[in-house]
Amino acid sequence: MKVKETPLNDCYIIEPTIFKDDRGYFFEKFNEKKFEELTGMNGHFVQDNISKSSYGVLRGLHLQKGEYAQAKLVSCLEGRVWDVAVDLRKDSSTFGKWFGIELTDSNNLQLYVPRGFAHGFSVLSETAIFSYKCDNYYNRDSEGSVYWNDADLKIDWKLAIEDIILSEKDKLSSTFKDENF
Repeated sequence: MKVKETPLNDCYIIEPTIFKDDRGYFFEKFNEKKFEELTGMNGHFVQDNISKSSYGVLRGLHLQKGEYAQAKLVSCLEGRVWDVAVDLRKDSSTFGKWFGIELTDSNNLQLYVPRGFAHGFSVLSETAIFSYKCDNYYNRDSEGSVYWNDADLKIDWKLAIEDIILSEKDKLSSTFKDENF
């Protein structure tokens, strides 16, 4: 496992060591001890979520607040997604900045998104199956969301506007300035 820093504080790209032969390949998707040694971050995850989405679906930007804040380790199991993390920690030198990376079923990269961040992704392939490991349990009363097309963030979602498909909930998100982090 290799860990690469992103431009955002405490947000990391996790690249597995892949062993290939004529039968296929094998890799260790996650190892809590190695993760903690390489990042200094808590790697204890308590909930795994999977979503399947069609081309153009944009999920985000989602967050959990307060005692239910969540760190996530995310990956794309099938297809291609453009994955985005936004630092919402007001005391961070990267507050209000975002980072995006393409996660695919062929690059096997993962992104570690720490607590205090918003997260979202857009689907670039016909379909995508996306995996989230969370270090805290979901709590509906603690959820928040920042509008995907926020003028202050200026995120490039790698999709044409007319191709973007949003949930009703994501259409009602707050702006970056209005969200109470």
